[in-house]
Amino acid sequence: MQWLSILTKKKAMRKFSAILIGLALSGGPVFCQTVNLPRPSPAGEASQTIGISTVTVNYSRPSVKGRPVWGTLVPYGWNKQGFGAGNDAPWRAGANENTVLQLSDPATIQGHQVPAGRYGLFFVINADINTGVVVLSKESRSWGSFWYDPKQDEMRENITLKPGPFVEQLTYDFQNVTDHSADLVLSWEKLQFPVSIEFDTKNIVMANAAQQLKGQTGFNWTGYASAANYALTVKSYDTALVWVNQAINQNSNFTDLSIKSQLLKAMGKPGDASAVMQDALKVGSENEVNNYGYQLLQQNQQDDAIAIFILNTQRHPESANVFDSLGEAYALKGDKKNAIINFKKSLSLNPPEATKANSEKYLKQLGAL
Repeated sequence: MQWLSILTKKKAMRKFSAILIGLALSGGPVFCQTVNLPRPSPAGEASQTIGISTVTVNYSRPSVKGRPVWGTLVPYGWNKQGFGAGNDAPWRAGANENTVLQLSDPATIQGHQVPAGRYGLFFVINADINTGVVVLSKESRSWGSFWYDPKQDEMRENITLKPGPFVEQLTYDFQNVTDHSADLVLSWEKLQFPVSIEFDTKNIVMANAAQQLKGQTGFNWTGYASAANYALTVKSYDTALVWVNQAINQNSNFTDLSIKSQLLKAMGKPGDASAVMQDALKVGSENEVNNYGYQLLQQNQQDDAIAIFILNTQRHPESANVFDSLGEAYALKGDKKNAIINFKKSLSLNPPEATKANSEKYLKQLGAL
């Protein structure tokens, strides 16, 4: 009866297999799924802030492992995958699922205007090993480039490849980073695929500031002051004036008044700028006024700086630091006599160690110690 037992077991196995297939087709639990295991090409991520915008690349990292890469592992040109959509397709720019490029704001990529969002990132390498193509696809959730559809292209542009040091495991990084641009670079084997990315940082920051000031940020003078200061630096003077006046309306202090003074000076109104600066000095703290004096020194306005430091010594005659600063201003002007007088005055007021060391250093240089 052994043959009957074997036959019964075979029938049971066939029935169990049929149950598994039925569960899989019906959406029920599939008991044959495997556990998570390390991938041969592990996941990687590269991210860079440019201005206040971010670029992020999510990808998988294949290794060379002694294999010929270009023209073999990664075929030259556009190729049919033999599976999926059947279109001539670019290289997936990594391994496994789509390599995905994400932009927080609209950007200019290789000269193309690209909206914010997620994109499938692909490359083509030509047989000359010097040129290629970068492709951004609106389809970012596929596996590899099997379902690549040129109708989904957001952009396609030629690039120039560069030789580089050997890189075993495919890597993305950002090079030549500024406050408005960077080069995204894929490096693998001995080649680099650079892609230029630029943001209109000025307008992005201005628009973001305007939006933030409509929220909680706008309930405090510091929000308007910081926004006005940025607008001043990018020469958006009219908007800066609106914002700094709002800051002053909320809290008229040295910071926002000095910003308005700088703004009026930049707008060609030196008289108004001077009047507002006088208002700022009236409410400035010892450190704020002292720092303003050093700003004038950096601008080579020694006489104006000396006048500011004298004002500070009159307001704070107990402060060793303000006399030390006045001594520096006189020393830079070449007025040895007054420099020595003020450095000695600073030392007579039991200065902190840093101030004491600075006064003594200058006195030694001036031959008075």
